[in-house]
Amino acid sequence: MAPPSVVRSVNVGRVAEAAWAGRLKRTAIDKTPVTGRVGVYEEGVAGDSQADLEHHGGRDQAVYAYPREGLDRWEERLGRRLGDGAFGENLTTAGLDVNAALIGERWRVGTVLLEATLPRTPCGVFQAWLAEAGWTKRFTEEGRTGVYLRVLEEGSLAAGDGVTVVHRPAHGITVMAAFRAYYERDLDLLRRVLRIPGRSPSWERTAAQLERQLSNG
Repeated sequence: MAPPSVVRSVNVGRVAEAAWAGRLKRTAIDKTPVTGRVGVYEEGVAGDSQADLEHHGGRDQAVYAYPREGLDRWEERLGRRLGDGAFGENLTTAGLDVNAALIGERWRVGTVLLEATLPRTPCGVFQAWLAEAGWTKRFTEEGRTGVYLRVLEEGSLAAGDGVTVVHRPAHGITVMAAFRAYYERDLDLLRRVLRIPGRSPSWERTAAQLERQLSNG
């Protein structure tokens, strides 16, 4: 019998100055678990913040989920401990194949309704935070990025709450498959993503970038 899908921890972080954190020199990637019920709103988790609002946050990246099983896998490969929240995720899950989430899939967690929107694209700040050479390349090649979620119904959730998948669209395109489509130059798949009702506008930019690359040879 498969283990139940649950939120193992809810993690938040405030913006802090950091000399290594890219051009802004500040980041909120350092997220740690909190106790009790936590409010989740259209713009994100109560008590959480983002430093680079050009590339992070907003309605389509309100909540970031990453599985504990993925952290365990990277612990073995990197030979170091990775606590819950180590990848800057708001929700560390257990028993849930986060990377198999379909674009537009919906989860009920506590009294919150979430919708899968986008993959996590690794950046230089993520690499500097982990202090692992070549990290962005390794994370990208692995393709198991975790998932950003849109808040459809605000409410509260807590560590230990179950994650119930209440809707899976018929198109069958996972967030992970769409992420890999860009790097594998699969424009046909990205064009299928653009036909998904309610998908994030970010997919338009991704498809346009790939189309320019292919047209330029």
